[in-house]
Amino acid sequence: MRQLLLPIAIALALTACTESSPPTPPAANQAAATEQKATVSIFDSTWSTPFGAIPFDAIEVEQIPAALDNAMSGQLQAIAAITANADAPTIENTMVPLERSTEPLRRVMSVFSVYAGNLSDDNVRKIESEYAPKLAAHQNAVLLDAKLLARVKALDMQKDSLDAESARLVDQTLARMTRAGAALDEATRAKVAALTEQEASLQTKFNQNLLKDTEAFVLELDEADLDGIPENLRLSAGQTASDRNKPGKFVFTLQRPDYEAFMTYSKRRDLRERFYNAFISRGNNGNELDNNAIVRDLLKLRAERAELLGFANHADLVTADSMAKTADAALQLMERVWTPALTQAKRDREDLQKLMNADGVEGALQGWDWRYYAERIRTERFALDPAIVAPYFSLDNMLQASFSVSNRLFGVRFEERNNIPVYHPDVRVFEVFDAANSHVGLFYFDAFARQGKRSGAWMANYRPQNNLDGDVRPQVVNNLNVPKPPAGKPALISLTEATTLFHELGHGLHGLLSNVKYPSLSGTSVPRDYVEFPAQFMEHYVLQPQVLREFAKHVDTGEVISDELIEKLRNAETFNQGFATVEFVASALVDHRFHRLGAADAANIDPQTFEREALAALGAMPEIPMRHRTSHFSHVFGGGYSAAYYAYLWSEVLDSDGFAAMEETGDIFDTTVASRLKDWVYTRGNTIDWSEGYRGFRGKDPSVDPLLRNRGLIDD
Repeated sequence: MRQLLLPIAIALALTACTESSPPTPPAANQAAATEQKATVSIFDSTWSTPFGAIPFDAIEVEQIPAALDNAMSGQLQAIAAITANADAPTIENTMVPLERSTEPLRRVMSVFSVYAGNLSDDNVRKIESEYAPKLAAHQNAVLLDAKLLARVKALDMQKDSLDAESARLVDQTLARMTRAGAALDEATRAKVAALTEQEASLQTKFNQNLLKDTEAFVLELDEADLDGIPENLRLSAGQTASDRNKPGKFVFTLQRPDYEAFMTYSKRRDLRERFYNAFISRGNNGNELDNNAIVRDLLKLRAERAELLGFANHADLVTADSMAKTADAALQLMERVWTPALTQAKRDREDLQKLMNADGVEGALQGWDWRYYAERIRTERFALDPAIVAPYFSLDNMLQASFSVSNRLFGVRFEERNNIPVYHPDVRVFEVFDAANSHVGLFYFDAFARQGKRSGAWMANYRPQNNLDGDVRPQVVNNLNVPKPPAGKPALISLTEATTLFHELGHGLHGLLSNVKYPSLSGTSVPRDYVEFPAQFMEHYVLQPQVLREFAKHVDTGEVISDELIEKLRNAETFNQGFATVEFVASALVDHRFHRLGAADAANIDPQTFEREALAALGAMPEIPMRHRTSHFSHVFGGGYSAAYYAYLWSEVLDSDGFAAMEETGDIFDTTVASRLKDWVYTRGNTIDWSEGYRGFRGKDPSVDPLLRNRGLIDD
């Protein structure tokens, strides 16, 4: 997932000014002002670290507020100078200084995102809560600035005389400003701005509640409670317990890798039920961390804002700037996949029910039973013993496998560096080189779960590639939440986690391989239903035999995985895809239904009742909950995927069809196809229309059939 850590950072590429007063630093007296100037100096100076990397070892969270204030104030001055220029608008006197004005704030936000996403504590959360509305107001200031809009509009009239990338910059800037409400009358602009500021505060509160609620529950067990749990998971749970000062115990957290592993292997149905209920109830416990009121308020204000902007609802607003183009088109794709997935899941349920009853367990299959019995069937049907498979999938080897695939496809090479400052000892940094051995950028890798780190997996840009003022090389980070093993023991990961690793590196490559002039068009700055395509494309390489034969090596013996075991893994690849597809598409469809509400309807809903009724109308299966239930759906209510969770499915159409282009050549590393993929997708950022980019790579529009085949929902 490519997701920005602070909701308000969504438009950092175009962040600045209205005619309101700029934020002022909170200096109560001259001494405080002097101290503030000192604390922000590190953000104002040139960083002397290798490659100008973030000097994490010299930055404290206490420096962030003053640095944010200083950056916002400076950007407002830069915007004021642009709009005060009496000369006719040009790229050089309007768009270039606008692009440059984003750099100081981007610099601070790249650091703050690390504290918010990877090192969160009460102090960080306090700053988040205070600055979410300030940053939203600052963003509104530029996006709704009438004078700036007039200059961008004037340039839009001259697009035919501009070079292609500059014309695209003008087009995308104008579109962002228009969607934000810049073309509305003054009173309506003010209403839209107020709603956006409220949204930022609510999303921040949603995320903070979710993180606290996730950390509040742990499953603390004794060794006698671990029946069925593989040895590598026992070791990780023991290490987690030790880290929490509970020696001799075994702790499983509500981080998804922990949760899914326990639900897959534990023979203790009572513990599975307890863990399941805790996981699906996050943010929905009727306490101070309950997110339901926040969800309702977010839906209401998003619908109100969409209507002010001339759209029927928020879903229509979001999809207007996407590959789908309309909410109806997104819905049609979801419905096409939903029906065969549901049919397959119902067939699978019968098999699971029979196995459970054969175990002597009476009653109906429940949500806490599915993963356990599905794994039992998978193990028996495909002769896959987890204890035999697990040692071949070490985190280190799978990381090297992803690097190798990147090298064979795109000619890049990763070399670990130990002289780059990091924010936590677990973080690793790699210098990336191209085929000519030239520096491409820096790649940070933060793999392990810890307290204060948000759940999930994500990529972020610390510095976007651009050629505006010289050759600025990118710096990106991939984050996972793998349980940390004891010291001296290798981290073993599931096949799902290996797939996630490849996915996030796909996002990383999208940032690293970018080759554009303007920062705001760089790398992953593309619509949600396109940004997942380069990431999901990489997933196809995890189970390729030539990759596994080289990198799936037993952690104890060094033995290479056998062809027989590879064949078993590949044969099992589409097993239980009915479940996986239903849990995902249910989330996407409920998100879609939520955001097709008008403001009047959204104001009066109970989110849990709405979710329940929406699932019933879809014919959803109670044994398969949404992958992300409403109260902990951070993609949608805490991040940038509102009305756009379908994007993963839309992008899967692209990546499935795109990988078919490789398969059609008979060589999954075909250099001609890989070169087209790099040139038309990974390097282009947002400099061309996304459909044009896909057709340039593939030579045609995508087909949905490869997706359905890959998920085992239609026959070959």
